[in-house]
Amino acid sequence: MTGPARRPGPAGHTSSGGEARQPDPADQPGGLARRQEELVRSLVAGAVTPQGFDPGAVAATRDALLRKRAEEVARHWPRLAASAASHQGGWPAAFGAWASGRAPQGSLRDGWDYSRALPPRDPAAARELALRELLWAYDGLTAPKPRRGPALRLHAGELFVRWRGRALTRPLRRAR
Repeated sequence: MTGPARRPGPAGHTSSGGEARQPDPADQPGGLARRQEELVRSLVAGAVTPQGFDPGAVAATRDALLRKRAEEVARHWPRLAASAASHQGGWPAAFGAWASGRAPQGSLRDGWDYSRALPPRDPAAARELALRELLWAYDGLTAPKPRRGPALRLHAGELFVRWRGRALTRPLRRAR
């Protein structure tokens, strides 16, 4: 009759006199939390792949997360996303190239930062940004906040009016 299976004891020892196991860095105090933090930094902020992880799998996961992030930004900024259709690989590739190595700030802020870093050439995307700037205050550092009070802005031959939290637009007539 055989006894129960023997389990490894403390790092480097086994209870049956078998081969010693290698100490796991996760067994160190704070080790698991540190390793998780390193992995998250590698996935979303462009840090190096932590030791012990498959670089190919980490890169594939990073790419999938960038595509998902691009999809979420496109929901908040549809005209901006559509304007990148001419880019090789379309919007996901254009946004991914810009966002790689940048920590996510939320889809609204990510799209805003992208459009400020790479101003849109497409008139519809530029208008989308101009209307967003009319209705919201964003300094590039903190979360956007709704603007208060009335305001007027000119953009590409169009008058934008902010009144009671809404944007009204009117084309300007040209003088003859």
